[in-house]
Amino acid sequence: MVGAGLSGAVIGRTLAEAGHDVSVVDARPHVAGNCHTERCPDTGVLVHVYGPHIFHTDDAEVWDYVNRFEEFRPYRNRVKATTGGQVYSLPVNLHTINQFFGKTLRPSEARAFIEAQADTSIAEPQTFEEQALRFVGPDLYEAFFKGYTEKQWGCHPSELPASILKRLPVRFNYDDNYFFHRFQGMPTTGYTAMVARILDHPRIAVQLETRFSRDQAGEFDHVFYSGPLDGWYGYDMGWLGYRTLDFERFVDDGDHQGCAVMNYGEVAVPWTRITEHKHFAPWEDHDRTVCYREYSRACGPDDIPYYPIRLVAEKALLADYVARAEAERGVTFVGRLGTYRYLDMDVTIREALDTARRFLGHLQAGTPMSAFAVRPL
Repeated sequence: MVGAGLSGAVIGRTLAEAGHDVSVVDARPHVAGNCHTERCPDTGVLVHVYGPHIFHTDDAEVWDYVNRFEEFRPYRNRVKATTGGQVYSLPVNLHTINQFFGKTLRPSEARAFIEAQADTSIAEPQTFEEQALRFVGPDLYEAFFKGYTEKQWGCHPSELPASILKRLPVRFNYDDNYFFHRFQGMPTTGYTAMVARILDHPRIAVQLETRFSRDQAGEFDHVFYSGPLDGWYGYDMGWLGYRTLDFERFVDDGDHQGCAVMNYGEVAVPWTRITEHKHFAPWEDHDRTVCYREYSRACGPDDIPYYPIRLVAEKALLADYVARAEAERGVTFVGRLGTYRYLDMDVTIREALDTARRFLGHLQAGTPMSAFAVRPL
């Protein structure tokens, strides 16, 4: 397993429990990848080191799986947004609409009101901007989506596909729970403790601060690679595009902002949001607090990749790498980086479980495993 994040840990555990010896290597000094959590020594706050990760899923098997290794406590993600000198509730809901427009609309009235704001001349939205203008109109678009999106993706919303905005709901009730999945929670002792327990098996050997070279693949019966797809080939055809994040960490006394996540929708504010980490574990009590100001920018060669861009140029280069990878034998590309897709944690775990089971089936049948558990195009 190249990578000790969720993909490598879950695949490794499944194969180990089936009687196979598994080696897990990771270049970082810790397991759990980007969902790594650790205690701040000065405040005692459990910090999401690479930005907040909130577990939410409708997949009952995945929910049972993570709870096998860690107690998950109920948590609801309630995001706020500062724009135009006021604080609003996200996702856009009935309270947001009434507050923003200074009205007291009922659900049916709000639906009609927003439909009247929308640009109905856009029949089939193709871009993020067209999607927003068609479904929420120019005022809500400018206040909550346009500036935030420009900062997050580094380009104008007219250059982004409409599919990005389709994930963001507009609600005509007062429900401010950001996610709609039936299982939502946070791990009591953190994601790193959970992943460490998944990897705690006598047939699993973990080596941290260890880089894996493609030349080493022949030393193993099979390699599951969760690093960057283009990195497997030394980026020799070019770099796939990612956005990365910079975090400006600061400590304060008491409660800094009164919520876990505060978005900033205006371009004049350089950060996209401020996260206050003690609110991700509301069952704990701390006198001091740890916050991150979050900045998004283009990912360089020495940066941690977070969000695949997947615009036209990236998709063309991705197709070239995929064609090359499909000729590989003895390696399967998995996870967010290996398949160049943005994946939530529950989807990552689902795909890891399915991949491991499929691999065991191939072993039993004596047939080779494909390069991609899930084809990234």
